[in-house]
Amino acid sequence: MTVTTDLLTKETIAVIEHWVAKFPEGKKRSAILQSLTAVQDQNEGYLTPELMDAVAEYLGVTRVWVYEVATFYDMYDLKKVGKHKIRVCTNISCMLRGSDKVVEHLKSKLGVKFGESTPDGKFFLKEAECLAACAGAPMMQVDLDYHVNLTEEKIDSVLASYDD
Repeated sequence: MTVTTDLLTKETIAVIEHWVAKFPEGKKRSAILQSLTAVQDQNEGYLTPELMDAVAEYLGVTRVWVYEVATFYDMYDLKKVGKHKIRVCTNISCMLRGSDKVVEHLKSKLGVKFGESTPDGKFFLKEAECLAACAGAPMMQVDLDYHVNLTEEKIDSVLASYDD
């Protein structure tokens, strides 16, 4: 058995194959982003060197290409993180509309700083350069859901909705 067969689930391989099929023959490198996303989802929200190596092997690309993508984009995490990822936009539009207050409220409410998970492992707080929702500033993303025009009350309501 290869490293890939041992580390990638059948479901993850199916997702990778779905994306590989969307690109021209010989352009598997183009599927690195989606492959890493699938592998990260398989692994409870974070990537390990072994999983990144498995992606490189499966796609037939160099490991450095996979590592470059995994370390460049902030949607990938290289260590175990809380179950729900909270990404707060702190770019200029959000900053001008109060993202500093959003950040302080979240840090206080969760008892963590950027790059940390809550002690119960429920939430992970991360700064995002831009989440492309400027019209709804200030905003945050929890997992795949966008929450815009944030106030302290709205933040508390969003957090309470994740009662798992």
